Amino acid sequence: MLHIVFFEPEIPGNSGAAIRLSACTGAMLHLVERLGFDMDDAKLRRAGLDYHDLAHVKVHSDLDSALEEIPGQIWAFTGHATTLYTDVAYADGDGLLFGRESVGLSEEAMNHPRVSERVRIHMREGVRSLNLANSASIAVYEAWRQLGFPAGL
Repeated sequence: MLHIVFFEPEIPGNSGAAIRLSACTGAMLHLVERLGFDMDDAKLRRAGLDYHDLAHVKVHSDLDSALEEIPGQIWAFTGHATTLYTDVAYADGDGLLFGRESVGLSEEAMNHPRVSERVRIHMREGVRSLNLANSASIAVYEAWRQLGFPAGL
């Protein structure tokens, strides 16, 4: 199983879209508090549609508790990296770590001892960032592709 980790997400629609991503791929979604929304938020429910029962989602009080549950390597996604997300070999059990919509991952999160490497999604020069849920989708599907799209991942 792949693991998606949203560290302190701020926008309920992005986490709702990640709930759908979890349901569609079988990945586990870890939401690390401080959340910028309530889990009962209407926008979160709307974005997740009727996939909430099909997704694997857990809320954690801190990053340590989330990463303790991930057996594989942790890949920190940031614009402050030189390694492309397509240039690493993902394994079953790996975690894909993403930061807040407004500022990305903190240095503290990127320097966590469990983080294996910082990776980036390639973009044109002069643009700041992709949407959080879109970034997670790109990364999860690349990792899932490398693993051969196993059922039940």
